[in-house]
Amino acid sequence: MDWLHALVLALTQGLTEFLPVSSSAHLVLVSLVAGWEDQGLSFDVAVHMGTLVAVIWYFRRDLTQMAADFLRSCAGAGSGPGARLAWAVILGTVPVALAGLTFRDVVATHLRDPLIIAFGLIFFGILLGWADWRNRGGRGVHDLAWKDVLIIGCAQALALVPGTSRSGVTMTAGLFLGLSREASARFSFLLSVPVIFLAGVLETGRLLGQPEPAAWGLVGVAGMAAGISAYLCIHFFLKFIRSVGMQPFVIYRILAGMLLLGGYW
Repeated sequence: MDWLHALVLALTQGLTEFLPVSSSAHLVLVSLVAGWEDQGLSFDVAVHMGTLVAVIWYFRRDLTQMAADFLRSCAGAGSGPGARLAWAVILGTVPVALAGLTFRDVVATHLRDPLIIAFGLIFFGILLGWADWRNRGGRGVHDLAWKDVLIIGCAQALALVPGTSRSGVTMTAGLFLGLSREASARFSFLLSVPVIFLAGVLETGRLLGQPEPAAWGLVGVAGMAAGISAYLCIHFFLKFIRSVGMQPFVIYRILAGMLLLGGYW
C-alpha cells in the first residue's frame, strides 16, 4: 500500500463512517474502481480508531455527562437524564454485539459480495428516504422509551450486512419512531462509540496474532486523516440535515448502488 492508496481509503472511511451511505460499500467501491487489493488489518484498526476518537471528541460533553450520571446512578446517589441515555446506548448495543459474535464469520466470508452491497445500498436507501419523507416527529434523544431503544438496537444489527450502513439504518429506525432528524443522528452517533470500540478490540486481537509487520507510519497518518475527516463530517452533517434532510443521501445511495451493479455485470 502506498501513501495515495492509504490517504484515499482513510478519507473515504472518515467521510462515510457517520453518513448514512455505508462506509464498507464505499471502501469496496473505491478499491474496485482503482483496482486496489485489500488494505490490510492494521489499516482497518487505525482508521477505526481514528473515527472513534473523532466521535468521542465531538460528543465529549454529552459523554462526560452520561458517564457522571451513570456512575452516580450505580452508586445509588440519584439519576440524571445522562444515566438514562447511557443505559439506552448500552441496551442498544446488545443486539449488534450478539449478532456480531454469532454471524461474524458468515458476514466476512459470504456477504461481502458486490451484488449484496449494491442491493443493500439501494434498498435501505429507499427505506431511509421513506422514513425521512413521512417523518413529522420532534422527539429528542431523552424521549426514547426502552422499546424504541431495542428497536433501534435490532436495526443496528442489520448493519452487519455490507451496504446497509450502520448510521443509515439506525437513523431510519429513529425517524420511523418519531425522532427528529437531529435526534436520530445524535443517538446513532452515540451508539457508534461502543460499536466501533468493540470492533476495534476484535480487530486488534486478530492483528496481534499476525506475524506480518505493519507500516506503522503510514497507518498512523491514515488513522489521523480518518479521524479529522470524520469529525468534520459529523459537524457539517448535523447542520445539513436540519434544513435539507436525508433525501440527497438517498439519491446518492441509489446511484452508488447502480454504479456497483454496473461494475458487477
